[in-house]
Amino acid sequence: MTPIVIIEDDEKIRNYLVALITGSGEFDLKASFATVEEAESFFREGMGDVVELILTDIQLPGKSGIDFINWLKPQRPDIQLMVLSIYDDADKVFKALKAGASGYILKNTPALKLIESLHELRKGGSPMSGQIARKVVEAFQQSIPYTDNKETLSAREKEVLDWLSKGYRYQEIADKLFISLETVRTHIRNIYEKLHAHNRSEALRKAGLR
Repeated sequence: MTPIVIIEDDEKIRNYLVALITGSGEFDLKASFATVEEAESFFREGMGDVVELILTDIQLPGKSGIDFINWLKPQRPDIQLMVLSIYDDADKVFKALKAGASGYILKNTPALKLIESLHELRKGGSPMSGQIARKVVEAFQQSIPYTDNKETLSAREKEVLDWLSKGYRYQEIADKLFISLETVRTHIRNIYEKLHAHNRSEALRKAGLR
């Protein structure tokens, strides 16, 4: 069974988690704590050396769950930590993930789904509640805007690409556009580079012309 530790200050929720996890018959609950300070002492004294998974709340008396992740992860990069919280704001989510949490689920997660998330965490996955995953995706989209490589082509390069899509040869394109054959070749090299293509077929496909 997989050794696990719980950090949760709400006694009712902590008792529920203890019963759920031990009752699953698949996890070996080594300890449960109400504070980060208690958990830190447990690990400092070497009693947590075999622990593989940690389920922790964020808002705790004294140090926060994120403080604990920041403290433990550099010492135990092998350990997998998952946040169980009522908070779904992006700031807490990203602070937890940046600190080293591998998963983030909400406290309203059904019991079966929580156990499934622990299985996923154990297997190296990153379980997240649906609305948490959506926030991660939205933040990623906002920070790295999508760029259509085709839009980086110049007007002339688009003309050349259009003639290519119609099956014209280099010399025929040069005649159509009243430019030299070498200029056509230069445009095509630039097109390939901008579209990250290696040949005509790939360039046309990436430009949506085939």
